Amino acid sequence: MKFFVTGVAGQLGHDVMNELDKRGLSGVGSDMAASYSGAADGTAVTSMPYVQLDITDPAAVERVLVREKPDVVVHCAAWTAVDLAEDDDKVEKVRQVNVKGTEYIAGACRKLDCRMIYLSTDYVFDGQGETPWDPDCKDYKPINVYGQTKLEGELAVARQLEKYFIVRIAWVFGVNGKNFIKTMLNLGKTHDTIRVVSDQIGTPTYTYDLARLLVDMALTDKYGYYHVTNEGGYISWYEFTKEIFRQAAAMGHEEYAEDRLQVLPVTTREYGAKAKRPFNSRLDKSKLKKNGFAPLPAWQDALARYLREIEF
Repeated sequence: MKFFVTGVAGQLGHDVMNELDKRGLSGVGSDMAASYSGAADGTAVTSMPYVQLDITDPAAVERVLVREKPDVVVHCAAWTAVDLAEDDDKVEKVRQVNVKGTEYIAGACRKLDCRMIYLSTDYVFDGQGETPWDPDCKDYKPINVYGQTKLEGELAVARQLEKYFIVRIAWVFGVNGKNFIKTMLNLGKTHDTIRVVSDQIGTPTYTYDLARLLVDMALTDKYGYYHVTNEGGYISWYEFTKEIFRQAAAMGHEEYAEDRLQVLPVTTREYGAKAKRPFNSRLDKSKLKKNGFAPLPAWQDALARYLREIEF
């Protein structure tokens, strides 16, 4: 079985390629740069087949995918800078990437009759209440440009294809690229007090674990909508930060110890951000077990493994 993976310079695409190699599956990576431009960490993705592709160019998308003839396309490429997406001069670019690019990929998958995995987000909902969002809930009310464009991407996939997996994830972290954990670790080195939002609730997702599940899915015909994060319970960004620093200090990084570094909870309103954020990012993942997929490990365990992987 042959896979084509978009966005391999990002966190998830990087790990999907490595997971394919680990299983002896054929994988071709793609991104905007002329050659692989992600982390030069010596893992399989750095030397696996790579194709330059601008997903907003419909002719290029069709030409490349028809030539490669994949059995599965894992579409990780996306505009994910949530606050920047609100800028008036960025909105059209965000739409080109998240909506039109996805539409072109789905169209090529239809032509090839291949499977498609589209990575989406809890931001397609309004983030109100405390009930975990069901993957088959159609009560879409995105509250920012990013969420709106990811929703339109979902609809483009579902409209054109039957063999699709729409997988919503949240609070993503991986080795390759920027994320919340790296930001907190960097801030912790130069600050003695950090203020972190405590009224947005969700669960982190480690791309290393997610990649395994996505490949598991691709090898089945259990199509549809899924929610995937690590297990371990729902938390706030504040609680996540406290655990990041606790584990880092336990590993011998004394600069993150409680007696040197204080973490203070603040509300979303107090923190302030250009784009609105959902308060309720709880995702109901029970459909995974119902369809025979192994849930991801607890986020606390994922965090511990991640901290051992990165330099900080």
